[in-house]
Formats: sequence, C-alpha cells, structure tokens
Amino acid sequence: MRKETYIMLDKYFGLKGKVALVTGGGRGIGQVVARDLARAGAKIAIFSRSGADETVNIIKEEGGDAVSILVDVTVEESVDKGMQVLLDTYGRLDIVFNNAGICLHKSALEASIQEWKDVVDTNLTGEYIVARAAAKVMIDKGIHGSIINMASMSGSIVNIPQWQASYNASKAGVIHMTKSLAMEWVEYGIRVNSISPGYIATPMSADEAPELIAQWMPLIPMHRMGKPEELSGAIIFLASEAGGYTTGSDFIIDGGYSSL
Repeated sequence: MRKETYIMLDKYFGLKGKVALVTGGGRGIGQVVARDLARAGAKIAIFSRSGADETVNIIKEEGGDAVSILVDVTVEESVDKGMQVLLDTYGRLDIVFNNAGICLHKSALEASIQEWKDVVDTNLTGEYIVARAAAKVMIDKGIHGSIINMASMSGSIVNIPQWQASYNASKAGVIHMTKSLAMEWVEYGIRVNSISPGYIATPMSADEAPELIAQWMPLIPMHRMGKPEELSGAIIFLASEAGGYTTGSDFIIDGGYSSL
C-alpha cells in the first residue's frame, strides 16, 4: 500500500490523541471494540461493574494505553465518580461507545416487573446516564465528541422464536433517545449515533441453547452469526473524522435479518 494511502486512512479514520470510553468492555463486543479503538490510536477507559483487567492487558500488550474503572452505569453517582477518574487519568473525553447491556428471554406474562426494570435500567437508562455525563464533559471542555450508543435490530423488529419484550422495548428506546440527543447536542458539535447489531457470536450468545441458535440461522440471509470485529468498522467510522457529518443515525449490522 502506498504511503499516501496510509496518510489518508490515518487522517480520516485515525484516533491518535483521542480518549475513548467503552462501557461493558470486560468481554465480548465491548472488549473487541475497545481493542480496535486502541489499535486506531485512542487511549481507552473502560467502565465495568466487574472490572476489565483482561481487556486492559490485551491493549497494553499491543502497545496501547488503557485503564479499567469500576462503575455501575445504572447509578448516576457511580458514573460521575468514574468520569472523574477518567478525567484525572487522561484529562479529556472524545468518544463514547455506550455498550453495557443485558438481555432477558421471558414472555411478558412470565417476567416480573423487576426483571423488566432491570433490563430497561441497564440498556436504556444506563446509556442515558453515561451519555449525559459524557456530554457535560465534552461541552465543558469544548470538545466536539462522538457518542455511539448500542441499540439492536431488536429495536426495529421483533425477534422470534424467543420472547424478549423488555429487551426489544429498551433498544427501541435507545434508537429514539439517540436521535433526540443528537438534535439537542448538535449545537455543541457533539455527534450522537447508534449501531443495531443482529446476532453476534459472543460469550453471551454462547450461553444460548443450541436449539434456539439453530432456529435463528434460517432467518438470517447470510446464514451465520456476526463476529464482534464486524462491528468495529462502523464504530471507528462514527468515532473518527470520516463520520464528521453523521449524527442521529442508526447503523443496522445484522446480516440482512431486518431487511426480510
């Protein structure tokens, strides 16, 4: 590849000098995306309830810079404290990948109200708390940042055969919250977008019953689950100068599932 091509790619997609926050970065999608943001040049802070030492070690072994911060994204005070640790460590915040989330496969008649609240509190309220805290930092420091929220194809369609009303509703909320915050914060130069993955092969999906996964496959036009790495390109685009004119958008990355 010619030197000019490397220079062009670095100019538009490079994240050198940027600080990225990844929530839920201890494993799965969050771990892979944190690693890939670091490979693009960003310093990485990870918010996790159980710690993300493994992710930090992976990044540092590749020559990157990362820190793990214990945070419960559903608790505003915890997020505020974590944000202060991030600022004490790196001094700025440019990028957020708002990834922490949980899923519940239960019918609406079986799931308790508390289970509903747990899913919505993590997937929707948690993302709102983190996005709001991040925007305050960006506005205070005059940073034209990028916030990327984790939605899902389940925010636009109803998955079958499993029932997951709480998850679907929470992700639909994330998509519209993203559009709303994008319009509120555009005057500050903050871009807010979301990604909506389909079925992705992660430790979480590995816990699913094999017979359930077998029922998913015929419904996916590409007849396979996605890899976490296949989300990184869209996230780096949205985080970088290349995505500078993109805000209020939802990127569906589902192997064609929701096009049927």
